[in-house]
Amino acid sequence: MTEQMSGTVVSVNLSPRKTMRKTPGECALLVFDRGFENDAHAGDWHRQVSLLAQESIDKMTAAGLDVGPGDFAENITTKGIDLLTLPIGSVLKVGEDTLLEISQIGKVCHTKCAIFYQAGDCVMPREGLFAVVREAGEVRVGDKVAVVSLGDGTCDRTPPEAIAEFEAEKAAEEARLAAERGKACAPASASGHTGS
Repeated sequence: MTEQMSGTVVSVNLSPRKTMRKTPGECALLVFDRGFENDAHAGDWHRQVSLLAQESIDKMTAAGLDVGPGDFAENITTKGIDLLTLPIGSVLKVGEDTLLEISQIGKVCHTKCAIFYQAGDCVMPREGLFAVVREAGEVRVGDKVAVVSLGDGTCDRTPPEAIAEFEAEKAAEEARLAAERGKACAPASASGHTGS
């Protein structure tokens, strides 16, 4: 495997409620098919655990924001592994015992978060990954994160409507950005004067 197929955990982040930043910590327990113990996002669904690369957070820091691990509500902040190349269904080994299966890439933000309003952008909807817990265990800062297998684009826990919603939102966002680029490049409208 290449070097980009493994990395390390730089932070383990939990929160008691959804829609808030998570508090960074040193370790936490992953429960089989639930998520992190004492985390608001744990449950019987396909987004039990969220991952975001430190490299993605660094993009927002470069844009002038004072942000760090947990500020995007990710459970696991990684470094060195190229999360964005992993298809749905990919299996990651975290630490000694834990296995996670990627169940969703990105998410639809129905309401914009504080980060979006501060920066005009947020990386989690595009660059965050979500996973289900296939093998329970403890996750600690410094643990190795390694790709065990690449997925085929499917996960049995991901409902088709979740994928369809994300794809529709992604297409709408791309259309909006294209329209903005078109406006910026459009020639100034004629004033009606002939110059004579």
